[in-house]
Amino acid sequence: MSDASHDNPHAPGPSLWPIGFAIGVACLLLGLVLSWIIAAIGAVLAVVFGLLWARDVTREVRGEVPEIEPETRAVADEAAAPAGPPAAAPLPTYTRSRFLEASTLGISAAIGAVVTLPVLGFMVLPSFTNLEEQEADLGPLENFPEGKYVIASYFALPGGGEVSRRTVFVRYNGLVENPANQGRQEPSFTILYSRCVHLGCPVQPNGPIDEAAKKNVNGVELRPVLAQSFGCPCHGGLYDAEGNRRAGPPVRSMDRAEYSIKHGRLILGPVYAVGNVSGTGANAMISRYPWSTPGTHVDGIEAWLYPIVPTQVTG
Repeated sequence: MSDASHDNPHAPGPSLWPIGFAIGVACLLLGLVLSWIIAAIGAVLAVVFGLLWARDVTREVRGEVPEIEPETRAVADEAAAPAGPPAAAPLPTYTRSRFLEASTLGISAAIGAVVTLPVLGFMVLPSFTNLEEQEADLGPLENFPEGKYVIASYFALPGGGEVSRRTVFVRYNGLVENPANQGRQEPSFTILYSRCVHLGCPVQPNGPIDEAAKKNVNGVELRPVLAQSFGCPCHGGLYDAEGNRRAGPPVRSMDRAEYSIKHGRLILGPVYAVGNVSGTGANAMISRYPWSTPGTHVDGIEAWLYPIVPTQVTG
């Protein structure tokens, strides 16, 4: 009987570790966009299955001891063995197939990193980049008549030129008592950011603009407008006078801007997101959230899909 079958080493069967590693990497990349929890789970899966895969691939090189079968040879066979020094154990070596497999995996991983990392950086890093804009001085309070909107156009970065121009809709709501300041009366303003919260298109006031009353002082352009609502010409978004969504694809109310009064002048602060507004004018109850990009839900169940809140304000 021939023992030729022992001349061919048994090839290892297919492994499931690469599939688990791929699933872990996919979960990691998906989690960077959706949730840190998913990213952490993906990282753990990628590390565990990657180690198991590497252990499986390098099994022959590491020289793992195979299972020893019970000795069945007769004593006479042992006596017949020629005397002499014990044979040296063969050194572990890579077969050609293992070398090609390792080379292919290494080159593929390098190419994947070169291609993926820049794309991933451009996709994720802007969400964590804080681009702070300077406060904007819109001028004295006398420029804003009570109960009427004024289109205010200004430079967010004075040295940035037209590319940094921003537009807000400002309405003076009159004087209101501030309980936090011993009940003293303070000016109240409604300031709506002019970018649609669907895709960021410029929102237009639905009403006539008084071009004859236009003012331009220190780069700030003010134009009174009789606006009872606001509309986006790009995709039909419609907002009421308080910025609440009334129709179209926007996912939330219009963003608003913080403000302060310094030496009788209106100073704009950072922009923040708004879920919904109840009431009007100085009596409005605003559901306020950190600023987020257009198309992003900030409240309700849909907000769970957007756990990473960007911190920069874009034009």
